[in-house]
Amino acid sequence: MSTIGDELKRVREEIEEARRHSLTGEPVQLIAVTKTHGVDVIEEALKCGVTDIGENKVQELTQKIDALGSRVRYHMIGNLQSNKVKYIYNDVVLIHSLDRPSLAKEIQKRGCETDHVVHCLLEVNIGDEASKGGLAYDQVLPFLESILDYSHLKVDGLMTVAPNVDDEAYLRKLFRKMVALKEDIAGRHYEGVDMTHLSMGMSQDFHIAIEEGANMVRVGSRIFGARHY
Repeated sequence: MSTIGDELKRVREEIEEARRHSLTGEPVQLIAVTKTHGVDVIEEALKCGVTDIGENKVQELTQKIDALGSRVRYHMIGNLQSNKVKYIYNDVVLIHSLDRPSLAKEIQKRGCETDHVVHCLLEVNIGDEASKGGLAYDQVLPFLESILDYSHLKVDGLMTVAPNVDDEAYLRKLFRKMVALKEDIAGRHYEGVDMTHLSMGMSQDFHIAIEEGANMVRVGSRIFGARHY
């Protein structure tokens, strides 16, 4: 029976293999997605070198922050309600799911109150799926320009959740659109905006995402097994 350490080793090897074939050759940061898994499981992952974990729900995230403290870097990767920003904005290194004006306004407000700069990624609904959050592709630039004067919110890149399909050519096309968008924004040299991170790719498609230019992947079930709902 394989352990978390065994699975992490395999995932890291696959990430490195994909990186060698990637368009950019950039190092790839692994976010271990720990939603529904307990602190004991995360403790084992930390022993195997995991430094960053991702959570989808605020309640779960705050419980893990209370239990693990500063031993790990926290990422909010799921849909974030504006009224829950206050519980996590000070503790996460990155909010991956900024996708609407009301959320940006709340992040800016909370950051101003404590003079804390909150780092975020713009979430893009690259597959134009009605069931998912994220900005429509053609709304990313207008939205970004509308928040450029937010002093305590910093955009550090883009995130997407690709459609869960087996069509590799289609997925590659979508990932390439994300890379093109990242490069377009970077080329505009907006003050205070960095296109450092391109967070795309999960357990089922991270190889393809990395080959097409992702430098951050969010992998859960491949490492920890099926989730416990």
